Amino acid sequence: MQPMGNVSDTHVVVVGGGGTGAAILYDLVQRGFKATLFERGELTCGSTGRHHGLLHSGARYVVKDRAVGRECMNEVRILKRIAPEAIEANRGVFVAFTEEEEAYRETFEEACAEADIPTQWLNADELLAMEPRLNPTLRGGVMVPDGTLDAYRLPMHFFAGARQLGAVIRNFARVESFVFEGRRIAGVTVRDLRTGTDETVACDLVINATGGWAGKLAAMADIDLPITPAPGTMLAHQGRLVNNIIERLRPASDGDILVPQRGLSIIGSTQWQSDDPDDCTVPDKDVDFLTRAAIDMVPDFKDTKYHKAWAAVRPLAGASSTEEEGRELSRDFDVRNHGTLDGVEGMLSLTGGKATTLRIMGEKTVDVVCGMFDVEVPCRTADEPLPNYRQFFRHGVLV
Repeated sequence: MQPMGNVSDTHVVVVGGGGTGAAILYDLVQRGFKATLFERGELTCGSTGRHHGLLHSGARYVVKDRAVGRECMNEVRILKRIAPEAIEANRGVFVAFTEEEEAYRETFEEACAEADIPTQWLNADELLAMEPRLNPTLRGGVMVPDGTLDAYRLPMHFFAGARQLGAVIRNFARVESFVFEGRRIAGVTVRDLRTGTDETVACDLVINATGGWAGKLAAMADIDLPITPAPGTMLAHQGRLVNNIIERLRPASDGDILVPQRGLSIIGSTQWQSDDPDDCTVPDKDVDFLTRAAIDMVPDFKDTKYHKAWAAVRPLAGASSTEEEGRELSRDFDVRNHGTLDGVEGMLSLTGGKATTLRIMGEKTVDVVCGMFDVEVPCRTADEPLPNYRQFFRHGVLV
C-alpha cells in the first residue's frame, strides 16, 4: 500500500466492539488517524463481556510460554497504572492440593522468575489464615500478582478515550460486505440494525477485530483465516467465597480457576471447538464438572446458590482440527496483513490474545498500520492514564 500523506486524512475502519477493538480504536486516534468502529450488537457483547474477569499475571501460561507470561506481567503493571478503576488489586494463589501439584512448585517458580513474575510461597497455615474457606487438605500455594478486572469497564475506558479524540463508534451496525477496487478493499457496506438501512463507508484500511468471529469476516473477502473459535463454559454462584483468585498449581486445564467478581464466585472454565462462534450452548456436563471442581477447592461452594452458567469463545490464533490440538495453541496474538499474506490489500486481522493484553494488541496492530502508511508516530497508550469509563456516557448517545 502506498503512503497516504497526512495521517488525519487516512480513514481506518475497525470491525468489532470488544476490548481489542476498543484498544485499537483508541491507539489509532491517539496517533492521529481518522477512525470509525462498527459493532453488530452492543459494545462488549461478544467474548469480551463473557469472560470471568481474571487479570492474568501470565503465570498460568509461563511454564509453556515464557514470552506470553512476560508480556502479560508487563501489561498488568501498565493497566493498574492507566485504568485502576477497572481493576481490583487482589492477588492470585496457585494452590497445591495434591502431592503432584506440590511437586510442580519448583518448575512453576523457576518459569515465573525467568518471566519477571514475582512469587511468594505460602504454607498451609498462612493460606488458611488468608482464605479460611479453602479446602483444609491443601499443602501450600504460590502467590502471584493476578487480579480481577471488570470485563465491561476496562474496554469502556478505551472507548471513552477514543470518543474524546474524535473516533466514531457505531453499535448495532453490522458489516454486510466489502467494497473492492480490484483486489483492494476500499470500503464497507454497513446495515443499521435498528432501521434496516444500508450505507457504504469508504476507507483506506479495515481492521478485523471481531475475535472468535474473525474467520467469518475474513471469509467475506474470500480469505481463509487460520483461527480456532474455542468456546469455554463458566459457572457463577452467589456469594464471594474468596477474596483472591484461587488456581490449581498445575499445567493449565479445565476447571482450575475460581475468581471473586464483586458478590459472585466464578469457576472456569472448559474448552471445546465450534464451527459457529454464535453457537455457545453450555453442555450440561460442564455445569456438573465445574461445580465439582469448585467444591474441590472451596467446599462451601456446594452451599451457595446457583447464579448463571454461560460460555465465551476464545479466538485462538491458528487452525486446529481437534480439541487436543486447540489446547496446544499459544495464547499469544497474531496481526495478519492480508495484502502480503493473502493477496487482498487493505485489511488486517487480529487473532488470539487475552483480555489482559488488549492494550499491547492495540499497540502492535497500529504499529503495523503506521508501517503500511509510512507514518512514524509513537504509541503513548502505556504512558497516559485513560479517562474514566463514565466519560463515555457524558458525550451523548452513540451515532
